[in-house]
Amino acid sequence: MSEPIRVLHILQRMEAAGVQNLLMSIYRNIDRTKVQFDFLVHYEEDQFFDQEIECMGGKIYKLSVREDYNLVKYWKELRTFFQTHPEYKIVHGHMPVLGYLYFSAAKKAGVPVRIAHAHTDGYNKSLKGYVKHWLQSLYYVKANEYFACAEAAGKYFFGDKRKFSVIPNAITTDNFVYNPGMRKQKRELLNIEDQLVIGHAARFALHKNHDFLIDVFYEIHQMRSNSVLLLAGDGELRGTIEAKVEKLGLKESVRFLGVRNDINELYQAMDAFVFPSIFEGLGIVNIEAQASGLMTFCSDRVPQEANISPLFVSIPLADGAKKWAEIIVDKCEHRGKRCDMSQYVIDAGYDARSLSNEMMHFYLQKDKEVQMLCNK
Repeated sequence: MSEPIRVLHILQRMEAAGVQNLLMSIYRNIDRTKVQFDFLVHYEEDQFFDQEIECMGGKIYKLSVREDYNLVKYWKELRTFFQTHPEYKIVHGHMPVLGYLYFSAAKKAGVPVRIAHAHTDGYNKSLKGYVKHWLQSLYYVKANEYFACAEAAGKYFFGDKRKFSVIPNAITTDNFVYNPGMRKQKRELLNIEDQLVIGHAARFALHKNHDFLIDVFYEIHQMRSNSVLLLAGDGELRGTIEAKVEKLGLKESVRFLGVRNDINELYQAMDAFVFPSIFEGLGIVNIEAQASGLMTFCSDRVPQEANISPLFVSIPLADGAKKWAEIIVDKCEHRGKRCDMSQYVIDAGYDARSLSNEMMHFYLQKDKEVQMLCNK
């Protein structure tokens, strides 16, 4: 049997976050006798998915530029890496800020397929954000294939300069189907049996808008004192949000759950999922929440591609926290019976099995084209 082709994915690290969950969903479902994934990451520290990747036959290469910010060293390491790893004919990038550098090194080493994948459609309006925005504007220059999680993300990164394909973020649908037994068990475990449970899952970063989310929950808590907010995730702003929660007197009603490997079970325990992002490529957690039968309340900055079922509710950020709270409480009190929503996920093209087959055929076709060129 011939060896599988190896695709190198490049991203900051394999933490429990949206892009990483997408890649792992594809990786778990792809035929690994034909296509194998490897990962080039930018932190030396061990990460959430490392062990699972290695168990599935994947390799993880670790550089340290996100820890030491030494770009000269990084460029030399990239040149050395691609020169010493000629087995990679396909490089799939998910990290736009440094994309120009790693695609340049790959191109110099003769890597024929260089995929720039767009996962967001905006940036934070800060000095750091403007610098990142400028670097991101170079993302497509040395690539020659272009993917985006949604139309808005593709237009943001590539505009009219490059033709891109929309590759919908995908989930392993069966893992999220509503399970009343699991709901009861998880609520008992968290001691929230008789409460209105609001949920959120995201890294604590500025564009995820946790600050506004706490304002919304404060208003909900004024209306329903038996409410609780579950926050899954971690990040640089967690301490700031914890301080705000304490200042508002919500410490007993807001649970900081950290990075989780049971997020599908946590969805079962929730009554509503709230996602007030300032900008977003798609927000795969919105698809997961709807798959779990949850009412899903998103800001008007979340692309409409995430609207896959009657459970999706878009609310303008400009409406303010009180209005958000009123809509959420009203919808939760008048919603119908929670049920299996998996067919909505499949019909919308967000099922990982289908997407994995599509991606496998894409990689195999590109490898075939490369082989044909080499044999000419």
